[in-house]
Amino acid sequence: MVLLVAVLLLARRQSRLARRLQALTRGDDGRSLEAVLSAHLERVHGLARDVERLGSRSARQEMELQRAFQRIGVVRFNPFEDTGGNQSFAIALLDGHGDGVVVSSLHARGSTRIYAKAVTGGRAEGAASLEEAQALRQAMERPASGTGSGGAA
Repeated sequence: MVLLVAVLLLARRQSRLARRLQALTRGDDGRSLEAVLSAHLERVHGLARDVERLGSRSARQEMELQRAFQRIGVVRFNPFEDTGGNQSFAIALLDGHGDGVVVSSLHARGSTRIYAKAVTGGRAEGAASLEEAQALRQAMERPASGTGSGGAA
């Protein structure tokens, strides 16, 4: 009889422990702990794929940024004595490698002339005027964006 009572008590305890264990291993929505962990693991793998895609996208954008105008220099000047003010200008528009264009506009009383020269590595393709050279120097002194260790300089 004692043995029977002991078996019943143990069965009851085992039943209570099984219910407590089942309650612990069920999620709020009634899913098992295994299902919850599996869903979280899938989410972690999805996030890892997203981070990898964002990393490659960021690298492509960094490369594209190097080709965008990001170094700019502007010089205003008065090339003719008979006109007032600094209506003429030279502007250098360069990418991260120092390639681009320098544009000059010479304003006179009766006309305005515009000239453009290609720039490679911070040097104009032909002889640069004093103002064009100054605009190029200004542009090249500015740090290029996206250089260095992953950030804008």
